[in-house]
Amino acid sequence: MTAAPGPLHGLRIIDLTQFVLGPYATQTLGDLGADIIKVEDPNGGDRQRNQGKAPKSAKMGPLFVALNRNKRSVALDLKTQEGRDKLKKLIATGDVFIHNMRPEAIARLGFAYDEVKALKSDIIYVEAVGYADGGPYSGRQAFDDLIQGASGADALLSLYDGDHALRPFPSIIADKTCGLFAAIATLAALQHKNRTGEGQYVQVPMLETFTGYIQVEHIWGKTYPEIPGKYGHPTTITPHRRPYPTKDGHIVVLPADREGSEKFLELGGFPDAYNSKRFLEAEGGKARVEVYYEMMREAAATRTTKEWMDLCAEHSVPAMRANDGDSLFEDPHLKAIGFFEEREIKSEGKYRAMRPGLQFEKSPCAIRLDPPAIGEHTDEVLAMLDKAT
Repeated sequence: MTAAPGPLHGLRIIDLTQFVLGPYATQTLGDLGADIIKVEDPNGGDRQRNQGKAPKSAKMGPLFVALNRNKRSVALDLKTQEGRDKLKKLIATGDVFIHNMRPEAIARLGFAYDEVKALKSDIIYVEAVGYADGGPYSGRQAFDDLIQGASGADALLSLYDGDHALRPFPSIIADKTCGLFAAIATLAALQHKNRTGEGQYVQVPMLETFTGYIQVEHIWGKTYPEIPGKYGHPTTITPHRRPYPTKDGHIVVLPADREGSEKFLELGGFPDAYNSKRFLEAEGGKARVEVYYEMMREAAATRTTKEWMDLCAEHSVPAMRANDGDSLFEDPHLKAIGFFEEREIKSEGKYRAMRPGLQFEKSPCAIRLDPPAIGEHTDEVLAMLDKAT
């Protein structure tokens, strides 16, 4: 069954990205319908291909599979003149050229902005770099852990749990966030081109974009330089911000007001909790906060997760089951909408894909192509170029 084209159908993106940031950006654009032509080295391809276990080929590692659907792979050796010439022909048919190589590396290959613009005057050239031009870090290498450190992200967990060791979030969050910014920037540049006919150079610096993302709420008390205040958003860094154990799992409860809290506590066996002896005898506001969360935990433990989900829906108390790495795949909502879809890669067999979350009435997102083998579409794409000339 052929999937319906997405809202970016008809756009061609020449993709020289690898690792996480770039592939996440181009997969997002591919999910939206763009024709993503992933250019890979025939001698190994994207470096994520051999990271982690693959069933058969050792070239379909889990992260590669998660980041490279809806793409066609063309194998070109850009160290040879023949490979560079073929890429030049490919660029001439594209709307967007995107890479996350260091500027000097892409320049050595002959595909810096000016060279690419000479091939296609209205090209949108998207370059993801570690640090913006003009500062002492520009030109330095950048990876997720480096950006989490420089952005201040490594200091946030200590605000939450009191462990003063700096450490990154257990997620490749800087790469993925900047990948989304790269996709946003590409769409904005396409809109400019639709209005004016002009292509342009677009730089996506990781440090600046990720710092702006991760620190939005944590600047907090430092917002006004002349007014003393603390760094860190108080609601997000409280140690009480965590799921409550139920009889058979966990649930997150976030009452919108005191009435909602009272209702949850009443359902969990604490009627009129705010006027209870236990609450009123707590000395001081901080002690009462501790008692409140103790009662919330004890209340949650009196019922199963499903019972709480039903009761909270009935009484309009915001709540949601909290999944772990096993229960996630059994979540009733995700199962009902088919979010985790079993598909097949020819060389590997069955794999689990996550369907695009965005919904479009007229031009829906879809998984049209499974992650490709290295150079799987080389002949198809080059034949297309020959016909075009």
